[in-house]
Amino acid sequence: MGSITIDQDLIEKSDLSENESVLVVDRTNGNRLQTYVIKGERGSGTICMNGAAAHLIRQGDTIDIMAFTWSGTNVQPLFVAVDERNRFVSYVEPGSI
Repeated sequence: MGSITIDQDLIEKSDLSENESVLVVDRTNGNRLQTYVIKGERGSGTICMNGAAAHLIRQGDTIDIMAFTWSGTNVQPLFVAVDERNRFVSYVEPGSI
């Protein structure tokens, strides 16, 4: 089954939820797909494509993971920067990317 496993620490820092629908964009090859989040081991740095999604996004590719909220309120984007081992580095101010 297709999904994306994400380190539980990153899920919390990114305000994501297990089973939440996300859009994944591969900056390396341009592929895009929609899938859902599975909790990975806390502190592991895991970001892993599962199932058919793994044919579109390969280990070592640079990706963006996006979730969207549908509400009548003004929602501010939340950008999370990670290091080469997918460990939280900082929040990034919108417009500085």
